[in-house]
This record gives sequence, C-alpha cells and structure tokens, in this order.
Amino acid sequence: MQHDWLAQDQLVLASNNAGKIAEFQHIFSTLNLPIQVVPQKHFDIPDAVEDGLSFIENAILKARHAATLSGMPALADDSGLCVPVLNGAPGIYSARYAGEHGNDALNNQKLLDDLKPYRASTATVIQGYFVCVLALVRHQDDPLPLIYQGVWQGEILKQPRGRAGFGYDPLFWLPELGKSSAELDKAEKNKISHRGQAMQLFRESLV
Repeated sequence: MQHDWLAQDQLVLASNNAGKIAEFQHIFSTLNLPIQVVPQKHFDIPDAVEDGLSFIENAILKARHAATLSGMPALADDSGLCVPVLNGAPGIYSARYAGEHGNDALNNQKLLDDLKPYRASTATVIQGYFVCVLALVRHQDDPLPLIYQGVWQGEILKQPRGRAGFGYDPLFWLPELGKSSAELDKAEKNKISHRGQAMQLFRESLV
C-alpha cells in the first residue's frame, strides 16, 4: 500500500525556489527515480503559507498544498540553517530571516551581524547545522505523510566564501574539507548535504 502512488506518472515538487529546484533536479538525475518529479510552477501552484512551528510541520503544509491543487502525490522540502548560540535561529525562518523572503544577501548579513556579540576573538568557532525535512503525501488527505530528514554539521564563517550554491552556503564552513558549502561543486555537495542525505533516504524507501 505504501507505494501505490508510484503507479502515477508524476510527483509534484512543492517548491518555487529556483536554487532549490536546481539542486533537487541534479539530485534526481543521480538517483534514477522511478517516477517523474515536476516542480509545482508547471501547474501554476503558488507558494503555500508556511505558518508551522517546525521544519516537519512546514514541509507537510507545503506538500498538502501542492497535492490539493494538483490532485497528485507531492514531495515538499523545508530546510534551513540552525545556529545553537542563537537558540536555533534562523531555523524555519531562514529564507526570510532579514524580513524579505529569498533575499540571500540580506539574510547572510543579518546572520553575521547577529553573531558579532558571540565572537569573543578571531579564534571563536561558532557551530551551525543545516536541516532538511522532506514530506511526501500520497494525496491531499494522507493521514500518514512519509518523512525523511537530513542534518549537515558545520561552522559559521565570519565572511562569505565561494560563489556556488545559494542561501547561507557562502557562510557554512566544512572544516574536514577546508571549504565552504559555496566552494563545493554540485556532485560533491549533494553527496554530503542535508538535502542529499534526506533525498537518499527517500530513494532507499522506494526499494
């Protein structure tokens, strides 16, 4: 019963974020999924209202929204950067941390400004982690959405590095690689990122 939805030809990706869609499409191409995943913009579906209080709640809200308007199974992602010294902020508000939804430059600058009081010296290391929660609903009233979660640990830089990726990637430092997330190529990032981890769990669940 869990995989009955695979009999349909398409799965709606509940996102209109260009950077996120591009990253998902690259991951989809490497996972060889047994179903076509189509961004919701192809069905003229607007963004859902994200008024949940957790990544899981918002992912489910977005998935149900896309499933309702398309009449098809839907996969939604809710993701963000959490910084423990800021009590988990920006968290679920990552995309609109500075007030304007999707303005990466303003969001990154606000994060740097908010962290200044916590940088006692140039040697101060501030931990952070990216979270990705995927929610799959097989239909709009699905009582048991399937949830897949990935967490990517790193540190927060004092200034941006790299030009790839999107969002907070230029500030997310990976000490084991000696690179920021924005300095990784797509294949390298998708093997280890929060979104790559969650998508791999999703793929494994289809077996």
